[in-house]
Amino acid sequence: MNYATVPGTAPQPGAVLDAAQTAARLPWAALVAEIAAVLQDPGVQVVPRLVLPLPLGASLFVMPAHDARLAIAKLISFTPANAALGQPTIQGDVLVFDIASGQRCLMLHGPTVTARRTAAVSLLAAQRLAPNPRGPLLIVGAGVQGQAHLEAFAQGLAVQEVVIASRADASAQALAQRARALGLQARVTPDANAALADCPLVVTATPAKEIVLRTLPRADAFVAAVGAFTPQMRELDTAFCQHCAQHGQVVMDTPDAAHEAGDLLQAGLVMAQLRTLAEVITDARGAGKTTNQNATNGPVLFKSCGWAGWDLAAARLAMASALP
Repeated sequence: MNYATVPGTAPQPGAVLDAAQTAARLPWAALVAEIAAVLQDPGVQVVPRLVLPLPLGASLFVMPAHDARLAIAKLISFTPANAALGQPTIQGDVLVFDIASGQRCLMLHGPTVTARRTAAVSLLAAQRLAPNPRGPLLIVGAGVQGQAHLEAFAQGLAVQEVVIASRADASAQALAQRARALGLQARVTPDANAALADCPLVVTATPAKEIVLRTLPRADAFVAAVGAFTPQMRELDTAFCQHCAQHGQVVMDTPDAAHEAGDLLQAGLVMAQLRTLAEVITDARGAGKTTNQNATNGPVLFKSCGWAGWDLAAARLAMASALP
């Protein structure tokens, strides 16, 4: 997109958008399309994110990227202990700069960008890879990412029913109510593993402090695992990951996941043999990649760790959007 060629769409220089304004500029279908466009844009450059450990178990993330027109930097803090206090675990901003002038032209609400672009990436993967996109959908984890994925999948797929599992019953019930408000049938389950038998769509969006899925998925399952984004974190046990690799396929969001995806690394998968979402979008295997012959008939595990390119896609869309 080129916001400069669309009269009246560029925000005022230095505009600061709050959570609601940021969300309004990132509608699901357009965000999915922009993410796909970023994956096919040779001008996009993304450097590895800097993660600075902080006292008390927190981390500071610095994530820069640019294309031919815009440069962005996402600066966010991740404070896992906040979850027990009912406070946001992710806080911060996405700064957007015009490359030609060097001017800061927009500041987006970081947690909103993170939630929406992560769910949009999962939705894009599901649209391309899910054997049975109608659901029912199982969401494990009823926090911000759980809600974002609920909204994205409800709008972008033919989902009519959702099952929710969470350690916090109040959060699970609130997310179920949100699902009903979107016109879906919804129920809460105390056992995510038991629900796998009924759900060909699965999203795990937990703090990844412990394994939440051990039962093997259905043959027609699509699993988007987004909670773990360091080598030490995991939501899925070894047998689960190995089963998907042996009987279906495992796809990473980006090559960076090869050294970040704790679920896959701890399962001992050969990361160099796994496809990335960009290769799925371009229908390429990649040099030296192998493909399981049963991939079209087995479960699909999509492992997402995050990437500044997704934030760049959100910034591009926000800059192009005509929404106030």
